[in-house]
Amino acid sequence: MYVRPSHRPRSDADVLEIIREHMFATLITSTADGLIASHLPFMIDEERGEHGTLLAHMARANPQSAAIGAAEEALVIFAGPHAYISPSWYEDRTTAPTWDYVAVHCYGRTVRHSDEEALQNIQRLVSVMERSSPEPWSVAELRPDDVHTLVRNVVSFEIPISRIEGKFKLNQREKPERTRTAIAQLEQQGAGTLADYMRRYNEV
Repeated sequence: MYVRPSHRPRSDADVLEIIREHMFATLITSTADGLIASHLPFMIDEERGEHGTLLAHMARANPQSAAIGAAEEALVIFAGPHAYISPSWYEDRTTAPTWDYVAVHCYGRTVRHSDEEALQNIQRLVSVMERSSPEPWSVAELRPDDVHTLVRNVVSFEIPISRIEGKFKLNQREKPERTRTAIAQLEQQGAGTLADYMRRYNEV
């Protein structure tokens, strides 16, 4: 990913925040027939590995499941908040439009899970997603035969992250008054999360 020095993340914490808050990501792997991609929810175990370890699962029927466990490197793309920035927002309109965004790329080799690890992985994801529910659902509510079928129908895996890239393109190098205006416009449009990052990465 092309990242200008001004667009580099300011901290590892900012990168991990994007992974946690924008967990529905794109897994890209290479096959003999070319590249293949799947859109999957990913969790990160920050305690395992130099950059953390990603955990996910996909349908066994997905052709990409054959690539899980291969020696080739995989790429997972986390797309954070983003929006079009219009010159029409500024008093001085003599500037080009742009697109501000945050993205994180994680690289590593996929490692297949055993059935026991797959069940633990699914239970962990369910627990994370159900934690805000007033009556959280649990995998334990399934019949044993259904749990067995569930595990058999998925390929669970992890990716120890070997390298990680973050890009925080947030109006850096722009005039402060324009950035303040862009932040106000984004908040009016309901893009408050991107506006918050713009504040964080600009002295406005």
